[in-house]
Amino acid sequence: MDFQTSIKTCFKKYAEFSGRASRSELWWFALFCLIGGIVTAIFDTMVLGYSSEGDGPINLIFTVITTLPTIAVACRRLHDINKTGWWQLILLTVIGIVLLIIWYATEGEKKKNKYGNPIKIKK
Repeated sequence: MDFQTSIKTCFKKYAEFSGRASRSELWWFALFCLIGGIVTAIFDTMVLGYSSEGDGPINLIFTVITTLPTIAVACRRLHDINKTGWWQLILLTVIGIVLLIIWYATEGEKKKNKYGNPIKIKK
């Protein structure tokens, strides 16, 4: 999955917590959110004159728009490795951040699991 397809898929499945997501879908969308956050923060600071320490209105709007799709794609990604999406809650702990990154980078199951059929990657 490429950058544009990932963004389209994540917004199309805006609040869909069932099914599975590939590694590329999650990581491309995470990159989009990172770049979008940086760009909107710079815009708020340079154009609108907001302080760089706080969130400006454009950055806040971008964050609100991308929060639910980010949680949904992370949930589907955990489904791909046969874990429940509720495991995202360990993000609240320090060690949980490391564990989630490892899980997000883990190759998904190649067989059907309780969350659906395996993802077919086009070559």
